[in-house]
Amino acid sequence: MPNTEARRGPSIIDAPQSITTNARAFAPGRTLRQGAKVLPEHARGHNRSLVLQTLFHQGAMSRADLSRETGLTRVTISDLVAELIADGFVAEMGVREASGPGKPAILVDLDHAGHRIIGLDLSGSDTFIGAVLTLDGGIVARREVAVPAADALVDTVVELARALVAESHAPVLGVGVGTPGVVDDRGVILTAPNFGWAGFDLEGALRGALGVPVLVANDANAAVLAEYTFGGAPDDVLLVKVGRGVGSGLLLAGQPMRGSRFAAGEIGHVTVGTDGGPQCACGKVGCLEAWLSVPSLTSRLNAAADPAAHEGILRDAGERLGIALAPVVGALDVSEIVLSGPPELLGGSLAEQTVETLRARTLAPSVDEGVRVRMTEQGQDIVLRGAAVMVLSGQLGVS
Repeated sequence: MPNTEARRGPSIIDAPQSITTNARAFAPGRTLRQGAKVLPEHARGHNRSLVLQTLFHQGAMSRADLSRETGLTRVTISDLVAELIADGFVAEMGVREASGPGKPAILVDLDHAGHRIIGLDLSGSDTFIGAVLTLDGGIVARREVAVPAADALVDTVVELARALVAESHAPVLGVGVGTPGVVDDRGVILTAPNFGWAGFDLEGALRGALGVPVLVANDANAAVLAEYTFGGAPDDVLLVKVGRGVGSGLLLAGQPMRGSRFAAGEIGHVTVGTDGGPQCACGKVGCLEAWLSVPSLTSRLNAAADPAAHEGILRDAGERLGIALAPVVGALDVSEIVLSGPPELLGGSLAEQTVETLRARTLAPSVDEGVRVRMTEQGQDIVLRGAAVMVLSGQLGVS
C-alpha cells in the first residue's frame, strides 16, 4: 500500500468542529478533506473518507488501530466500520497473530475486490485503452480498440466502456476517463482538435449511456494523480506526458492546478525555438511539441545518419524541454519533474540534457537542492490508474 499520505497528516473530526487542512480538491465538490468548517451533516461522510483513506495507505489494522490513527472514538470507528462492511468497501481479514495475553484483534482492510473501477485512456495515437481496476489500482482486465474515424469516436468509447463494465464481475464504483484536450470541471471537452471536439459533454454522454458515475479529465492531469497516489511523487510535482502531443499535469501542495480556463499544463505549444525550428501542426514555428512529440522525435531519429547525430537530436529535444520548464521551476519551485512516455526516447541523454538546461536557466540552489527529473515507473498504465484515482476521490474521498 502506498504510504505517502501518512506523512501529510490526517485531519481529524469526531464531533463537528472548525478545522484547517490542506484540501485535496480534484474538482468543485470532489474534496478529500474540507478546508474550513465541517458542518454536522457532513461530518459522517468526512469520517468515512478518513477511515477509508487510512486503510488505503496503511493497510489492514484493527478497529483500535484505526481509532488511534484517525483520532476518532472507538464507538465511532466501530459504527463506521460496520457501515463500510455492509456497503462492501471494507472486509474483516481475520485475527492478528497474538503477541501477548488477551483476545487477538480482528483486522479490517479495504475490500479491494468488492467494487471495480473502469479506466479509459483516450490519449493513444493508434488505440484507445480501457481497463477494469481494483480499488488499489490493480488491473484485472484490459481491452484495446483502434482509434476510429471522427464520426464513430463517441460510439467506440461507449462500447469500450460497456464491454469493460460487463467484465467487471463486481459493482462498478465509477468510470474515469483521461482524454487529450482542454477539459473543464464538469467533464466537458472545451477543445480537442485531434478529435474534432469543441464544447462536447463527454462526461454527460457516457453517464447517460452507462448509468454509472463518470469523471473526465485531461490525460496529463489524470497521469499526475496516478504518480502522486501510486508513484510516490511529492506534493509539488510536474508530470510531462509525451505522446502524439506534449502536455503536463501539475500538483501544488497536493492539489491539481487547472488554470482559469482549464488549460494549465498545455506546454506543447510554448515556443522554445527563437532560432527557428520545425513547423508545428498548429501552424507556428518552434513549438515544444514539434521537437518532443513521439511522431516528430521518431521521424528525426529515423533520419539520423549516425549515432552522433542520433545523440544530438535527443540532446536538442532535452534542451528544448528544459527551456520550456525553467520558468515553471523558477516561478513555482516544484521539487520533482516526472517524464511519462517512451523510455527509449525520454530517458538517458534527453533527460540528462533537460537537467543541465534547468541548472543553467534557474537559480542553482533550487535545482541542485530540490528538483529531481525522473521517468515514471508506471509505463502505459499511468492514465488508466490516474482515472481510477479520480473515481476514488470523487466517490469515496480517497486518493
